[in-house]
Amino acid sequence: MTTAPFRRVLVSGASIAGPTLAYWLHRRGFEVTVVEKAGAVRGGGYPIDIRGAALGVVDRMGLLPAVRAAHVDSRRITFLDADGSAVGAVSPESVSGGTGGDVELPRGALTEVLHAAVQDDVDFRFGDTIATLHDDGDGVDVTFVSGERRRFDLVVGADGLHSHTRALAFGPEEQFHRYLGYCFAGWTMPNEFGLDHEGVIWSVPGRAAVIYAVGGTDQVHGFLSFTRDDPPLDAFRDPRAQRELVAARFAGDDVWEVPRLVAAMQEADDVFFDVVSQIHMPRWSTGRVGLVGDAAHAPSFLSGQGSSLALVGGYVLAGELAAAPTYREGFARYERRLRDFVAQNQALADGGRSVIVPRTESDVARRDAALREPDRTRIPTGDAVDRAATALELPVYPGAVDGAA
Repeated sequence: MTTAPFRRVLVSGASIAGPTLAYWLHRRGFEVTVVEKAGAVRGGGYPIDIRGAALGVVDRMGLLPAVRAAHVDSRRITFLDADGSAVGAVSPESVSGGTGGDVELPRGALTEVLHAAVQDDVDFRFGDTIATLHDDGDGVDVTFVSGERRRFDLVVGADGLHSHTRALAFGPEEQFHRYLGYCFAGWTMPNEFGLDHEGVIWSVPGRAAVIYAVGGTDQVHGFLSFTRDDPPLDAFRDPRAQRELVAARFAGDDVWEVPRLVAAMQEADDVFFDVVSQIHMPRWSTGRVGLVGDAAHAPSFLSGQGSSLALVGGYVLAGELAAAPTYREGFARYERRLRDFVAQNQALADGGRSVIVPRTESDVARRDAALREPDRTRIPTGDAVDRAATALELPVYPGAVDGAA
């Protein structure tokens, strides 16, 4: 239990980092409010992985059985050459790391499990978000878009890569945004390919098309990703422009299922378009406002570690705030403990893009050579993920293991 004088905490974002932080803050005696602009917990979504130190967080919350029950058990990833012929097939662990104990599940399944664990203990405000923040040194006055005004001791942004909380407290995103040179679109479509617990990746230098079947369902996830020197900032507010940009980049790729993917993307009603990027900040807090998860240090989906970092970050931030004599020291300890761990996991994006969306012919040749080795059980990126995911020894805070019991 905390004896700190900063007990009232507002968390912005109810995806992964937000509910994890809220869970552990509540267990330590904080009064927590979570605000989320969506009208409810967001279900569905593409598959994500939980591995390394993040598995320890889930276990200490007592949620590992529920998370494992949602495991999708992908069994194979097949890589295709430029003409659509198979180069090689490997297990997902050979690309993303892991030794069989990791969990892959739909993003929405994880958010639902986390929300269920804490929904009766904290105040969730769906369909609302922060409009203004004013930190006067003694507290933070918050005005919500709904018009309500409240005062909190601390505010924590857990609202993702394009964090609105970060923009209010630290300034425009551009100063922290590191574009990695890729754009992507993702959506769902009918499983007309006969895929079951597997993914297929077609790639040529600078472009990749992916079909991913989460289980043996009648829906698959489609992805189109491509290189671009500059981020298409003018397309972010125009869904039609996004679809046209993607379709133009794959025009002429009349091979494999690429034309069908492009057509499905243009017709889908759930297209998500974004740039592939990271967030790098000199500090994760300013005054009484802090950041956690992607809002603080997004590693990009090419790292495969965004969800795991969110789980670990929420756990560590809550533990350090409860243990510290002041909120400033709590924020500082949180950063000191996680900085190196985050840096190692952000670095995984380099390996991820060389495998999924190789930029050059030599990148393609190196990947394909690894896939063709007869005794290869994994390609080098898998080993790198293992090292980064387990680089942090998860600290034990008072009451941290009660949930597992």
